[in-house]
This record gives sequence, structure tokens and C-alpha cells, in this order.
Amino acid sequence: MRYLRVGPSGAERPVLYAEGSLCDLSSVTDDIDGAFLAAGGYQGDPAALPPADVDGGRVGPPIARPGVILCVGQNYAAHAAESGASPPAEPIVFYKAPNTVAGPEDDILLPRGSTRTDWEVELGVVIGRTARYLSSPDEALACVAGYVVVNDVSEREFQLDRSGGQWSKGKSCETFNPLGPWLVTPDEVEFPLRLRSWVNGEPRQDSTTADMIFDVGFLIWHLSQFTVLEPGDLINTGTPEGVALSGRFPYLKPGDVVETEIEGLGRQRSGVKG
Repeated sequence: MRYLRVGPSGAERPVLYAEGSLCDLSSVTDDIDGAFLAAGGYQGDPAALPPADVDGGRVGPPIARPGVILCVGQNYAAHAAESGASPPAEPIVFYKAPNTVAGPEDDILLPRGSTRTDWEVELGVVIGRTARYLSSPDEALACVAGYVVVNDVSEREFQLDRSGGQWSKGKSCETFNPLGPWLVTPDEVEFPLRLRSWVNGEPRQDSTTADMIFDVGFLIWHLSQFTVLEPGDLINTGTPEGVALSGRFPYLKPGDVVETEIEGLGRQRSGVKG
């Protein structure tokens, strides 16, 4: 199944895509949130749902604001290399503010004083059941509600030069986590997945999840040893090579258009505004 949220920011309606049709979930749940996902999502017959009218409507992020966004840094071998770092021995973890979440076609707003804002296509993992001290990566995979396209937008000066020893300053500006369009349930996802990005139509990133240093099951298992993951939480699993930090491409400026795509999960298109 695939879930979608459509409507103005803060007033999105839940939608299900199944068997070739878009169905309105408003009679079943108020939102695609932690409670809905913890209950297993929609369990009924899609044919029993009324059709959803989404023509011309804004597509919002496919989940309600998560309780936490946990991010993994330098999790693709080639990206670690282009960043000038050795592959990490264990996951590098940082937090991103939940209010960074934006829709897949919403504008990316450059923060005040920004000169080095960067794009990062990433596989997002949405948690569907509480994960606490899990015993194995296999057990961890049972906690996944679905997968989603993420653009982990980053301001590199804030992240690296003004970090104070951590990365969240460069990660938590408003609109810095475009999400969606779809939340796709695990039964519809087959790994490895191809990830790509473009700026103004020019290719930037093109890789697959096969280059991940730590896979999804390992990441959830590992994180559960340090924090409790709850339904509706989001994990950004890292980006492949091809970002502006590499020195091969210019950073984003007003008027640019960033597109990100993951095979089977959909495509984003975000304008950049100063």
C-alpha cells in the first residue's frame, strides 16, 4: 500500500493508494500518524473507501510531523570518501528538528546568511512499532511502517564551520526536510533502491542503497540500543555521493530547482527561495 497526504499545510487529508485507486481515509483516521501506523495502517478493503479528490491539491509530507527525526551521516562509502572521511566504524547519528518537514513540492527556503546550502537525496524509514533494545537487525525490520523519499537539505557552513561540535545547526532550518510524496509499505519495496538527484535538470547524485555502509535493519537495531524509537518517527539513512560539499558542483541559490527520486518511492521537485 501507499499513503499520501493532500491539502494545505497543517490541514492535510489522509489518502490511500491501493489497487490502482486513490481512496479517502478520512473516515478511518484523522491522519497518517503514529497511532495509525502502530495499529498496522489500513486493514480493510480499499473498495469500501470513497474515492479521494486530489486534483490540483497540494501534496503534503506523507506522515504527520514525526516525534523525532534521527539522521545518519556518511553512510554511503563513496559519499564518505568525497567528504574526505574514512568510512565510520559505527553509525554517525545526529538529530534534525521535526518542524523541518515539508511537502515534496514545497519551496526550500535558504536561511539568513546562507552561502553553502546543499541537497542530499536519502531513503527515509518510518517507524511503525516501538523499538527498544532490539535483539537483532531482523527483529528491527519488523518495526518498519514504510519508506519515503527525503531531501536532507544541509547548510554546510552552519553544519561544519559553526557546528560547536555537532551538525544540527546546519540541518534544522525550516523546510530542510522535504518528504514524500508517498509512504510505501515494506511489502512493495525491493532492495537495492536507486537514488538520484538533479539541480536545474542537471544530474547530481546517482547511486543505490547497495553502497550503504549500514543497512536499514542494522540502523534501527543500533539506534534502539541508545534511544526508544516510536511509531511515526523518521530515520534519514544517509546520502550517496554527488553533493555540493564534494566541490564538484555549486551550492544552491535562489531560483534553483532541486529534484530527488528513489526508485519505486516517487519524485520530489522543490524550488529554492532566498
